Amino acid sequence: MKKRGKQLLIAAGLVLAAAASQAVELLDKVVAVVNQDVVLESQLSGLVNQVRQSARAAGQPLPEERQLRKQALDRLILESLQLQLADRLGLRITDTQLEQAITNIARSEGKTVEQLRAGVAAEGLTYAQFREQVRNEILLSELARNQVRRRINISDQEVKQVVQMIKEQGQGNSRYRVGNILLPLPANPSSEQLRQASGLAEQLMAQLKQGADFRQLAIAHSAGPKALEGGDWGMLGINEMPSLFSEAVRNHAKGDIIGPIRSGAGLHILTIFDMEGGTTQTVQAVEVKARHILIKPSIIMSEEKAQSMLAGFSRSIRAGEASMSELAEQFSEDPGSAINGGDLGWAAPEMYVSSFRDTVNRLDVGQLSEPFRSEHGWHLVLLEDRRVMDATEQATEQRAYQLIFNRRFTEEVQTWLDELRDEAYIRIVDPNLANGEL
Repeated sequence: MKKRGKQLLIAAGLVLAAAASQAVELLDKVVAVVNQDVVLESQLSGLVNQVRQSARAAGQPLPEERQLRKQALDRLILESLQLQLADRLGLRITDTQLEQAITNIARSEGKTVEQLRAGVAAEGLTYAQFREQVRNEILLSELARNQVRRRINISDQEVKQVVQMIKEQGQGNSRYRVGNILLPLPANPSSEQLRQASGLAEQLMAQLKQGADFRQLAIAHSAGPKALEGGDWGMLGINEMPSLFSEAVRNHAKGDIIGPIRSGAGLHILTIFDMEGGTTQTVQAVEVKARHILIKPSIIMSEEKAQSMLAGFSRSIRAGEASMSELAEQFSEDPGSAINGGDLGWAAPEMYVSSFRDTVNRLDVGQLSEPFRSEHGWHLVLLEDRRVMDATEQATEQRAYQLIFNRRFTEEVQTWLDELRDEAYIRIVDPNLANGEL
C-alpha cells in the first residue's frame, strides 16, 4: 500500500508539474512576430492591465476585451519596431542616464526615489519593470528625434508669419484639450477601403451624438498615437497642435463633436474635452552664464572613471587647488568651450539638453554641481551668473520657431511610424486578434 501510495503521489506531482509548465508556456506564448522580434502574451497582458488600472483610477469605461487587446498589441508592435531600429543604430541608454531620469521623475512629482518606488509597487509594477519602461521611453524619444529632426525645415518667413499670428491673438491665446479618433487609410485607398472607413466614421459619429463615451470609442477604434490614452492629446494652443486640429477646433465649443475630416493618414473624428483662455503678458527670459567640463566615456575611459575624474576635479576646485577654467582648458572634451576655459556664455537653459538644463536651473549663482551624466557624457558645471531680461520680441520668435517645430515634429513622427510599419514583416499569431501578415 505504501509503495502504491508513493507511486500515486509521484504521478500526481508529474501531473501538477506538467500543468504548471503549460501555465508558464501559456503565459509567455508568442502573440505576434515583428521582423526579428516577438511580442509575448505576458507583455500584452501587462500593458492591458496597466490601461485597465489607469482607466479604473480615472473612472473611465473601456471597450470590450478583444478591442482593448488589439489596441495594446498595436502599441507593442510599434514599440518593437522602434526598439529594433534603435538597436541597429547603436543607440543606448546607460544605467547612469536611467537613474538620473528616474531621479528627475521623482523630483518632478515632489517625491524621493524611495517614495516613487513604493508608488510603482502600489500600481502593480515591479521596480525592474518600471526601470525598463523608463529606459524604453527615453530610447524611443531619442530615436524619434534622431530620425525625424532631419525631415523638418523651417524658413524665416514661416517664423515671421507665426510671430504675427501670436501678436494678433495675444501671448496667452486660448488652449484646447483635443480628443482624436483616427480611422486609418492607405495613401491611395480603394473605393471599398474608403467606403468601409466612411461607414465606420458615420457609425461612431452617430454613437457620439447619442452620448457615447469618446475616450472609450477612441481606445476601441482609433489608430492614432494616443489611442490607449482615449485619444487625448492634452492641452494645446492653436499653434502647438497639428494643422488639421487647429483648423478644425476654431469656432467650436467644449464637448462639440467635429468630423469626419480627411487627412493623409485617414479619417479623423475630433472633440474638445476642455478649453481655457489666456491673457496677454510681457515675457521675461531667464538666461544663465555657465562654465563646464565634459568627459566622454569610451573604451579607454569607463563611465566610473569619467565620473571619478570629475569628482576629483570638484574636490580640487572646492579646495582652491585648481580653477574651473584651467581644468576645463586642459581636460574638457567639448572643443567649442574648452578653448575658453569651459565658458558657455549667456544662454537660455532651454537651449541645453534636459539633464544639463535641469542642473543649471537648480544651481545657485557661484555653485558648483556634482558630476552628472547627459547624452553627451559626464559634466561638471559652475553657474557663474543668472539674469532676467524683458525679451518679449525675442521670446516670441523663439516660441514661434518651437511651435512650428513641435507641430511638424508631431506630424512627421506619425508619417515616420507609418513608413516603419509598412516596411516591416508583421504576423499576428493569436487568432483572436488577427490572422495573416501585415
